[in-house]
Amino acid sequence: MPVDLYVGGAEHAVLHLLYSRFWHKVLHDRGYVSTAEPFQRLVNQGMILGEMEYTALRAADGSFVSSLDARKSESGTLVTNDGRPLTEASVAEEEVEKVGDHFVLKKQPQVRVEARSYKMSKSRGNVVNPDDIVREYGADSLRLYEMFMGPLEATKPWSMAGVGGVRSFLDRVWRMIVDMSSDTPALSAAVVDGEIDEESNRILHRTIRAVSEDTESLSFNTAIARMMEFTNHFTRLEQRPRSAMERFVLLLSPYAPHLAEELWRILGHPKTLAYEPWPSWDPTALVLSQLEIPVQINGKIRAKILVPADLGEEDVLKIALAHEKVAAAIEGKTIAKTIVVPGRMVTIAIRG
Repeated sequence: MPVDLYVGGAEHAVLHLLYSRFWHKVLHDRGYVSTAEPFQRLVNQGMILGEMEYTALRAADGSFVSSLDARKSESGTLVTNDGRPLTEASVAEEEVEKVGDHFVLKKQPQVRVEARSYKMSKSRGNVVNPDDIVREYGADSLRLYEMFMGPLEATKPWSMAGVGGVRSFLDRVWRMIVDMSSDTPALSAAVVDGEIDEESNRILHRTIRAVSEDTESLSFNTAIARMMEFTNHFTRLEQRPRSAMERFVLLLSPYAPHLAEELWRILGHPKTLAYEPWPSWDPTALVLSQLEIPVQINGKIRAKILVPADLGEEDVLKIALAHEKVAAAIEGKTIAKTIVVPGRMVTIAIRG
């Protein structure tokens, strides 16, 4: 005691949380515990609602009507402007598209569709059985999707399409490391023990820093997004350094533990990764040695130059003026003004 972190729903505030604090304070006043509060930090996670439900106004003949063509009758019921009764009818998700801030029917864009998620309940029939998700997509997909849905404290609607998207990401992670042509799980030939190039090393350490900080702050959704960026980069490489793959698997392990353990074994480690130290990042690896800077002439980008990150403004300008496209554009013209924004852009104004 005290507990480092208490995570619970808002309903705990009037049930478990209230009474746990009450009894702890009683024990503190009696001298049995040394802290005034039982928990150092409290986080209320948001509720996961059922899938989005879509409804539109429908007349008795089955046609859908725009809400602009509807009004309330004297008895309070919805009717069309010419008096026909209206009811709210369910609309399938595939019949709906988003236009601006609103949903409309694909075939009748003039008909606005109401989109809303409700609390899961048996009476609405919108309860999601986790056993079904695990059976079809795997436990790691369910776990990862719930963390990827949005901020931990936010209330979020469930989406089966979102579960499928997360499963696709885990499949890409598997293909990044595992030889898909092998009959048994084996390391991909693309995973090698060679040196890592500067850009990939920077992405690796940037990912380690971002995932570490986001995990510490319980920003799980952004941590997963950073791992997706890592995967997108390294799957494009013909050779993927084993050291980078190993550190990535360690980052992934709290989020997708089953998959991570399998990948750790395939990477050549017979023992569990549970006791491995968390990866650390090198601040120097995050610093760019070279920068690509656009050169703009009279408001139009004419070229891009590659310069050392610590190069002075005068030298950057010299390199920009010496570029063949820039030289051709300013030939015979008078340079009226030059502006060098360090690390960002070179602007040249010409006349004549």
